[in-house]
Amino acid sequence: MTASTTRRTTAARSRLAAVGSIAVAGALLLTGCGDQTDKAGNGSTEAAPQIAAPLADRLPQNIRDKGVIKVGSDIAYAPVEFKDSSGKTVGIDPDIAEAMGKQLGVRFEFENGTFDSLITGLRSKRYDIAMSAMTDTKDRQEGIDSETGKKVGEGVDFVDYFTAGVSIYTKKGDDQGIKTWKDLCGKKLVVQRGTVSEDLAKAEAKKCPKGKKLSIEAFDNDQQAQTRLRAGGADAGSSDFPVAAYAVKTSGGGKDFQLVGEQVEAAPYGIAVAKDNTKLRDALKAALDAIIANGEYDRIIAKWGVQAGAVKEAQINGGK
Repeated sequence: MTASTTRRTTAARSRLAAVGSIAVAGALLLTGCGDQTDKAGNGSTEAAPQIAAPLADRLPQNIRDKGVIKVGSDIAYAPVEFKDSSGKTVGIDPDIAEAMGKQLGVRFEFENGTFDSLITGLRSKRYDIAMSAMTDTKDRQEGIDSETGKKVGEGVDFVDYFTAGVSIYTKKGDDQGIKTWKDLCGKKLVVQRGTVSEDLAKAEAKKCPKGKKLSIEAFDNDQQAQTRLRAGGADAGSSDFPVAAYAVKTSGGGKDFQLVGEQVEAAPYGIAVAKDNTKLRDALKAALDAIIANGEYDRIIAKWGVQAGAVKEAQINGGK
């Protein structure tokens, strides 16, 4: 879900349950109806004027015409985005997207994909944006593979909307003596492929002394990693703090896992947008700033218990 942060790194965080599509309520035209009464108290049959979503004119015309923003997302990363028991896509990202949709007059349609394929899908125009607990990093902005340092694409712009760090977790009551990343040497760690957790693990593995190899097993999604740890196939797991904390709280009724040590590498989550789509990028920033200003953003963040990661304003390409 590199030496950056939170879920999913450039090479893949590429951050952390199965899939579905949330019909995020678009901001529809609000129309007055029925008999109206004027200021003099006289009955009137004149309908109130139609009021469009306040930021609809900020969007590119092709998206306004469609009424939909297609979102690439790895919908298996609770509580950021995941399926509930009814199969509905829910979480922090879908809720924020729905609130932004009301400002822009469109619906955000989430489509499931593996994390490390989301930017590729954005480049190929399969998606309009990628919103998936994706850490905003300079490498992603510039299209650089974080592991090889080579140019792999044009890069993307980010609209930053949250801040999170990376955490380590173990089976409950069996922390294997792990308190820091250095303690992972000689251990086996499970992560989601393409995440910052995987990048950090690879960087740490290079520092381990001879005879104390850090073994890393990467999976397509964080739930698979959790399953392996739960079954005793690893010593520890790592993912973005909100995801790790949610797993600790909910898996096995809170009896499966525990957090160890402190979260590290705090960095912004960003909504990824193609470099040549600056109008959409700026519209998303305006919508995010609007829901921060009207209090809807804070209500969503509080609903999911992640107030520590809240931002005060949207920022473009704030990652390092």
